[in-house]
Amino acid sequence: MLTKDKTLIYRHHKEGHGPHDHSHPHPHHDTPMETQRTGGREIKVVRRVLDANDMMAAKNRELFAAKNIFVLNVMSSPGSGKTTLLQRTLAHLMPTLRCAVIVGDICTTIDADRLAASGAPVVQINTDAFGGDCHLAAHVIERALAGIDLDQVDLLIVENIGNLVCPAEFDIGEDKRVVVLSVTEGEDKPAKYPLMFRECDAMLLNKIDLLPYLEYDVAKTLQSVAQLHPGMPVYQISAKSGQGFEAWLDWLKEQVAAKKHAH
Repeated sequence: MLTKDKTLIYRHHKEGHGPHDHSHPHPHHDTPMETQRTGGREIKVVRRVLDANDMMAAKNRELFAAKNIFVLNVMSSPGSGKTTLLQRTLAHLMPTLRCAVIVGDICTTIDADRLAASGAPVVQINTDAFGGDCHLAAHVIERALAGIDLDQVDLLIVENIGNLVCPAEFDIGEDKRVVVLSVTEGEDKPAKYPLMFRECDAMLLNKIDLLPYLEYDVAKTLQSVAQLHPGMPVYQISAKSGQGFEAWLDWLKEQVAAKKHAH
């Protein structure tokens, strides 16, 4: 977080949260697990982890509602342009909207350093201490909030760890979820990672300034997304040039205003 003397505070995730249901291993505490056998393979079903996460997410959501803070969870694969997107977004929104950011990464403070230049309070979460978790969970967000004066925030943006799988499974107490897909990733990503696109409330198709140099079928991507999540808004943007940003910013400002009016 940027303090009064412009010092950036970084908070590191240093507690395992338990195993969860994807294939790569994470160090964790001893959490009771139910084991089932299917086709000779042992499948570990861990209900307590997601249940505990949902309980903490509900507490986060209650706090955000009490403080009238709109919370946006921004997810994508690595290299989609999330940080550049958020840099330009903050530049347009501040100081009219009071913004804060929580940045998730396995290690380094590179993205937080870039976003702190906006003047917004920034809290960095690194998950490398316990094997490099590939997503942010609700209890980690709850701890990071200690570094932010929530009474001075209208919009809290969570830049999740770059991953199109796990972040979609974990509620952190957010109001809306946005997925960023860049044209350099290919048209097949929605079909290959359907949960992410079903769970999000809007999609940003980024780096459209590169379309003249790529063999990329925008219509194919839009059709795939529409099949997975009919009616989800898709904004075609360039975080580098600012192309398409007006519609994206209008959507975001409408979401923030709607929450304030609701409370």
